[in-house]
Amino acid sequence: MTEKNTIIVNDMTCSHCVGTVRTALETALPGSEIDIDLANKKVSFTGDRTKGEEAVREAGYTPEAG
Repeated sequence: MTEKNTIIVNDMTCSHCVGTVRTALETALPGSEIDIDLANKKVSFTGDRTKGEEAVREAGYTPEAG
């Protein structure tokens, strides 16, 4: 079973941000299970945590430990 990672993305503020973060993760981690909770700024995904965090950074957001 693949471990689920959770990060906080405090600079994710709207549904457009959610879409951008989701697309970045889908591109970096094909087949990853992704859940995004905008109200709590939480992003959960399966797969390589380092790759996921880097994808979020490259999309222009700041991932923090969740």
